[in-house]
Amino acid sequence: MTTTGQGLGRPRDHEIDAAILVAARELLAAVGYAHVTMDATAAKAGTSKAAIYRRFHSKAEMLFAAVLHTAQVVLPADTGSLSGDLLALGQRIRSDMSSPTAREVVPRVIVEISRFPEVSQRLRTLFVASEREEIEALLSRAVGRGELSRMPNLTTVHRLLGGALFFTVFVIDEAIDDTELENVVDVLVLGLRDRP
Repeated sequence: MTTTGQGLGRPRDHEIDAAILVAARELLAAVGYAHVTMDATAAKAGTSKAAIYRRFHSKAEMLFAAVLHTAQVVLPADTGSLSGDLLALGQRIRSDMSSPTAREVVPRVIVEISRFPEVSQRLRTLFVASEREEIEALLSRAVGRGELSRMPNLTTVHRLLGGALFFTVFVIDEAIDDTELENVVDVLVLGLRDRP
C-alpha cells in the first residue's frame, strides 16, 4: 500500500528550526564562537540538544546556518536581466559574508573542515547545493530571456562569483563596493555570453 505525506518519523517543526538559529546568533553575539555550546543553545531555544543534532551535526554547521544561510533555497531577485540578477545575488552574498558574526564564524568553520572531512561533506551537501540551486534558477531565467544561448556550468558560475567575494572578504580583507561588484559581474557575464 502506498501512502503519501512526510514519511517516517516526526515532521520538522519550523518554529524549533527558527528558535535554534535565533538562539545560536544571540549566544554568538554574547559569548563568542568558542563559548557557544549545544547545551546552551538548546536551553535558550527552549528545546533539547537532541533536537539540535537532528538538524545540525556540529556547532560549526549550526553557526554557519545561523549567520550565513540555511539549506533552504531562496530564489534570487528577478531584476529583468542576467547582470542585474547576478548583481543582486552578489550584493546579498557580500552582505552575508561581511557581517561581524560571519567574519567570526567562517574562519573557524574552515579550521573544522580541515580537521573533519565530514564537516566539509555536510556543508557541501546542505549549503553549497542550495546556493547552486539558486544560481541555476537565475541562469535558467537568462536562458529563457534569450540572454544566454545555453545553460552555463553551475559549478563554474558559483565558484567565480562566490570565490571572488570570499577571497575579497576573508583572504585579503578588503571592502568590495557596488562599483567593484558590478565589474566582477560584467566580466562574468561577458565570459558566459562569449563562450562558444
